Amino acid sequence: MFAPLRSLAIAAALIVSAGLVWEGYKALGRAFGDVIPGLNFPFPIATTDAAMPHIAQIVGALASPASVAGGGTLLSYYLVETSVTLRESLYGMLIGAVIGALLAMLLREIPLLGKATLPWLIVSQTIPLVALAPIIVVWIGSAGLPSWIAVTAIAAYLSFFPVTLNTLTGLNAADPLHVEFLRSISASRWRVLVHVRIPTALPSFFTGLRLAATAAVIGAIVGELSAGTGAGIGRAILTAAYYYSLAPANLYAAILVASLAGIVFVQFIVLVEWLTLRKRSS
Repeated sequence: MFAPLRSLAIAAALIVSAGLVWEGYKALGRAFGDVIPGLNFPFPIATTDAAMPHIAQIVGALASPASVAGGGTLLSYYLVETSVTLRESLYGMLIGAVIGALLAMLLREIPLLGKATLPWLIVSQTIPLVALAPIIVVWIGSAGLPSWIAVTAIAAYLSFFPVTLNTLTGLNAADPLHVEFLRSISASRWRVLVHVRIPTALPSFFTGLRLAATAAVIGAIVGELSAGTGAGIGRAILTAAYYYSLAPANLYAAILVASLAGIVFVQFIVLVEWLTLRKRSS
């Protein structure tokens, strides 16, 4: 079984396991009245249908109409909204990957720049996203640009850092013997970078890209909440949260669709990685 299918099988097994744990926890709560036996401590999360709907209820919600007026199902509505989020995530991830890879090469080839810049890059990732996202939205809006660009920018902001760190690690992991050989024949730093360091860094780059894919989806969802785009799975989750008391399963259904979309997005990167590295090794 090649890597993408194996990774997809593992993801599917984890989803099934999570569902079994969910139902098992709910069954224990119902059996013991949401109290840990022998300790008389309440369960951390209540197991009522309002707090934890059954998996069947969540799946059933996806098959229900998206509105009282009828039309398509809730699943079709969530899929359309998710496609918007994934498009923003893809744009953001690609921008972040390009910035991250270029920045990693600069940090590697200009050591003084690396020592001065890397600590600030780390600090930049400690800024709470819920505080930074509205600022980015205001900046983009004041420039007269559409709100989806702000969402893409937030996704790119979260994407570039893991690509930078992992690519830099890969560039520094080049075989010293290969580097010294090229230097012995008067090869320039550029040739050493292109012929030795970049090929060596490809596996690390894709590791960072997988992390960036996850971060991009999270960034896009948070960005949609801040930007008020009116579209995207982030806005759909917020709407479902507003009406949680009326239809709690709808919120879990939206989160489920968003999670599955994120898994598919990451698996796409895994497939690209497999094809790229397989072609290189052959």
